[in-house]
Amino acid sequence: MDTHCHLQADRFIGDVDLVLGGARLAGVERILVPGWDVESSTNALALVARFPWLDAAVGVHPHDAANVDDAAWRGLAAQADDERVVAIGETGLDYDRVFSPVADQLANLRRNLALALETGKPAILHCRSADGRRDAQEALVAELRLAGFGGAASMAAFGERPPAIIHSYSGPVDFARAVVDMGLAVSISGLAFRAGEEATAEAVRLVPASRLLVETDSPYLSPPGAPRKRNEPEWVRVTAAWVADQIGSDPRTLGDALVRAYDLVFPRAGRAATGG
Repeated sequence: MDTHCHLQADRFIGDVDLVLGGARLAGVERILVPGWDVESSTNALALVARFPWLDAAVGVHPHDAANVDDAAWRGLAAQADDERVVAIGETGLDYDRVFSPVADQLANLRRNLALALETGKPAILHCRSADGRRDAQEALVAELRLAGFGGAASMAAFGERPPAIIHSYSGPVDFARAVVDMGLAVSISGLAFRAGEEATAEAVRLVPASRLLVETDSPYLSPPGAPRKRNEPEWVRVTAAWVADQIGSDPRTLGDALVRAYDLVFPRAGRAATGG
């Protein structure tokens, strides 16, 4: 499965059906298509209409936090009620590139988190600090606790299900401990192979199997062996194999566990046992 794949991105215009065919041939049974603003969230739902075995998420990325006004947000929040939407996001904090001011990122994160609690659909969280820093991770943990994640509010909305996912994990090992202790899921991407991300190898071993996920973040973050200009969901197998090595799992056993974890984190009424 691929828990984070931007198939509505411009790089997939014209051949998304072939890309999905390649993913199915590679054994990918679940794909989640997250939005990053109003238009991309709408386009994620349009893709699910064409390919019903896909799932969608709607939300606002920290890069776009300053560009979505209240009226646009209300429209996006209304989309969250669609049964094909299984998560809220991608949202979060980015203190590396800071394409939106930090104050706008925090305001945006708070309303995405509130929508997750309101709908009972988990928040997909982007979190990046500049090299050698951890301020975004610390701010995200503080905001999650303030919103009630890991406490009574998230328990009321989600029960034992993870209330949020750390997408494309990056950060120190104690960040992983903090979010795992709050009951969050953690998703590993091709970012794990980059220099400076060595802590991910230890972090992945802290995550319970029922909350461990993998993703491509297509068309970005190509793992070794995948095309650099356009990552695709079929290449999630490279990251999954790396995760299997880190936790000492047989790849097929891990594959089955990953699909079970996906269905726990992103339940959807009427989902077939093996996609389709």
